[in-house]
Amino acid sequence: MGACFSANAKIRGGTSSGGTRSSRKQQLQPEQKNKEPTTQPQQKDRGCKGRSSGLVPCGRRTDFGYAKDFDSRYSVGKLLGHGQFGYTFVATENATGERVAVKRIDKNKMVLPIAVEDVKREVKILQALKGHENVVNFHNAFEDDSYVYIVMELCEGGELLDRILAKKDSHYTEKDAAIVVRQMLKVAAECHLHGLVHRDMKPENFLFKSTKEDSSLKATDFGLSDFIKPGKKFYDIVGSAYYVAPEVLKRKSGPESDVWSIGVITYILLCGRRPFWDRTEDGIFKEVLRNKPDFRRKPWPTISNSAKDFVKKLLVKDPRVRLTAAQALSHPWVREGGNASEIPLDISVLANMRKFVKYSRLKQFALRAIASTLDEDELANLKDQFQAIDIDKSGAISLDEMRQIDSNTDGLVDFTEFVAATLHVHQMEEHDSEKWRSRCKAAFEKFDVDRDGYITPEELRMHTGLKGSIEPLLEEADIDKDGKISLSEFRKLLRTASMSSNVPSPSGVRNPQKF
Repeated sequence: MGACFSANAKIRGGTSSGGTRSSRKQQLQPEQKNKEPTTQPQQKDRGCKGRSSGLVPCGRRTDFGYAKDFDSRYSVGKLLGHGQFGYTFVATENATGERVAVKRIDKNKMVLPIAVEDVKREVKILQALKGHENVVNFHNAFEDDSYVYIVMELCEGGELLDRILAKKDSHYTEKDAAIVVRQMLKVAAECHLHGLVHRDMKPENFLFKSTKEDSSLKATDFGLSDFIKPGKKFYDIVGSAYYVAPEVLKRKSGPESDVWSIGVITYILLCGRRPFWDRTEDGIFKEVLRNKPDFRRKPWPTISNSAKDFVKKLLVKDPRVRLTAAQALSHPWVREGGNASEIPLDISVLANMRKFVKYSRLKQFALRAIASTLDEDELANLKDQFQAIDIDKSGAISLDEMRQIDSNTDGLVDFTEFVAATLHVHQMEEHDSEKWRSRCKAAFEKFDVDRDGYITPEELRMHTGLKGSIEPLLEEADIDKDGKISLSEFRKLLRTASMSSNVPSPSGVRNPQKF
């Protein structure tokens, strides 16, 4: 949806053996010498033969076979989020009063047959996993002449990392982490049982059902998931940079890649840092392929041997040796009633996680500055999207509608924040490097008040209006550690893998319940 500012750069490309093809182009990729070609032809939609003529989109010419009585059964409420192909709303079932989430996908946006296949696959996946305690529950799929409606369970308990960060330092234990990891492993094991690979396991794709302390964790996003035949492999590169498995980068992956991603998440939950880090996507990939995680740096010496053993067995680079999801569920540290410690984790864990979140905030402010430099032609399409959401035409969207992109936390999202949340920085950079450099400089100067060529902590505090220590925001952007940000460092900040690359899901609404 273009509003998730965290270390989750999307990658997708190529095709798979035993799965369907994706309409999304690859955004990030490592070296690709001697890669295996795909062996699967593109599957054609039975209801929409061939490519769109440009007159009637494929989606409009397709009968999905879904129920046709959505309007009589549900009343649509507030907006939750939006993507390239549609919007997600809260809705109420008229007969029962139950609140649900409804993903409304525009058939006019499904231009090619593959877009139709993507929607059908998403529904098929939700149907296959229906009833699992840790998967957002699928209610039904509907359609009319203009839209496809996917009705799902509404999750209102917030994101995984937000819940952990809300805990007081003294109340976050290994056992808390183990409970979360166990639920993720249950999702992976259930997927694999159905011949399905999730392919994008990360904290942002999990929400809590409610705000209750004992609320279950739910997997909500299957936008990159795909079915695979026994013994077959995927040959494409998909996922999120920090969580991608080595075999994915080698273009020969299967269900084992989900377990690797959960290993990365567990590492983060236990120490607050990523096991593989670099300032560029290529650098991250090299770290994943060549290096081992650090288990010596604080707080690892205080973490139990059982927890370390568990993480190490999930982060084995050879997928043939790595634990399966089912095997991992039997590990003493993670199994129900297991030996995960209830002693509070080192205070540095939450401190590290808070730094991680704050760095994403800095990226938001930088993107906001870039957004303010765009010209009218570049803003035209985004204005249409903004006005469609700005129902009362006030020039601002309420925080309830667009919570995550309110970078100045004033309760409203103005147009500049909206543009910042939907910017494709890499595309802008590649399209016109001279214009990109000029815009970077203009955005930089919005921070650099005294025009001395550096953004100081004082200038950063003045521009952002944030209270408290500004150093955590400065830390990762300040490459040479001189206590300030140069223009070169500012440019690199906008290019680093901490920024979402805004690649939409097959249905067009990524992480639909996050706003």
